[in-house]
Amino acid sequence: MNARLSAIGMYAPEKIVTNHDFLSMIETTEEWIVSRTGIQTRHHTGPTEFTSDMCVAAAKNLAEVSGIDLSDVDMVLVSTVSPDQPMPSMACLVQCRLELHHSGALDVYAACAGFAYGIVVAKGLIAAGSHRKVLVIGADNLSRITDFSDRSSCILFGDGAGAVLIEADEKGNIGETITGAYGEGGADLYLSGFADKINGQEIVMNGKIVQNGRRVFKWAVTTVAEQMHVLAAKNGLTLDDIDWFVPHSANLRILEAISKETDFPLERMLESIVDYGNTSSASIPLALCKGIREGKLKSGDKVMLFGFGGGLAYAATVVTWP
Repeated sequence: MNARLSAIGMYAPEKIVTNHDFLSMIETTEEWIVSRTGIQTRHHTGPTEFTSDMCVAAAKNLAEVSGIDLSDVDMVLVSTVSPDQPMPSMACLVQCRLELHHSGALDVYAACAGFAYGIVVAKGLIAAGSHRKVLVIGADNLSRITDFSDRSSCILFGDGAGAVLIEADEKGNIGETITGAYGEGGADLYLSGFADKINGQEIVMNGKIVQNGRRVFKWAVTTVAEQMHVLAAKNGLTLDDIDWFVPHSANLRILEAISKETDFPLERMLESIVDYGNTSSASIPLALCKGIREGKLKSGDKVMLFGFGGGLAYAATVVTWP
């Protein structure tokens, strides 16, 4: 049995944080932020809004927009690095609140690559015949784990959630996939926990996101540019056959560098970075919803989804848009 992406939904918190809002927190200018990231605004949760709330809102938006009944969903997959708490999982909380009483529940912990990994896992579950209707959600509440004294990173992160429904289908529309990792780069992008070292390297124990932006930038551009060709070939395509490339929206300058490296036109990339900031697991579905809203994404389009980030890890696939 093949897998079909059949519906999508999203949620962004009401609070909008502009570049101007950072002027009173750190030494910066609006021009500096835009020139280095491309970000204009990002959304932040309020004091009583958490990742599970955004997941549920995105799933309900999916059901409302598509008119699809979710009551027979048999697996919930949630990608996040900012859960309400370590246990129970976000997927279990979502399963409870959506009253999906016959569904399994599992969190996918792959940071910015997590949403794409979720689609890979959902496709595998359906191919195995063990599941027929999988809800994949990417959501992150990064404003709660952002170090707002770190001038180079605090301007990047936003909050949001996106959800897609993956269903069993004879023909399907999800193509071949790729996954990979460069675990040696773990200390270049991390959120500290119990251990004070990653791969033998001492880290900052502050419970906030810490990254070596320069190293992550170089790894992302090199890896994505190379693997785009690998994935296209695996699907019997070239990059010229891809209508839309939808990478994780980490930084607009990364997207520009990937475009330059591959000669893939920037105007055929869908992003969420400008309006929502870097939302980690949520960035790809937010970009897809933005593409639909702007009338860019059409039925039948070949869409390459490519998640990359903390781990360092990546996952990607090609979808023929429903």
